[in-house]
Amino acid sequence: WALRFLILTLAVTPLRRLGGPNLVRYRRAIGLLAFYYAALHLTVYLVLDQGLDFAAIWADIVKRPYITVGMLAFATLVPLAVTSNSAMIRRLGGAAWARLHKLVYVAAAAAALHFNMLVKVWAVEPLTYAAIIAALLGYRLVAYATKPQRKRVAIPSPRTSVGRGLG
Repeated sequence: WALRFLILTLAVTPLRRLGGPNLVRYRRAIGLLAFYYAALHLTVYLVLDQGLDFAAIWADIVKRPYITVGMLAFATLVPLAVTSNSAMIRRLGGAAWARLHKLVYVAAAAAALHFNMLVKVWAVEPLTYAAIIAALLGYRLVAYATKPQRKRVAIPSPRTSVGRGLG
């Protein structure tokens, strides 16, 4: 479910741009649902599967790369969840907050990889999720590459224009 909610979070902007429903007001809540499901998944692993035996957990991380990738995905989601409130948006500033929240792309890719590695066979479900994430990230890449770039006009500073006879 964490992966499904990550996909839905990533799908909000393309859906809106392609004329679908505008779910922007729900994106933050959907992203937090993805985090909560990932936290629940991690908790089940740590408590029920491993019994909080940290030596066994470490050995499992070293032995099974899919667990390492899953931990990376979760670790990437933590700062996103912590900063997903209005106070943190104001504190970080909109531009810095937006840059930080681009980590969702890393989290989604790592989560898809984690699921594919976990299954250990070429199953339809994990490959479908990976393909959807690849398509959503590809959409963003194409949108960014084809976006007209604003030209920055150099404004002379007072130091450089003093004594140069402007005019």
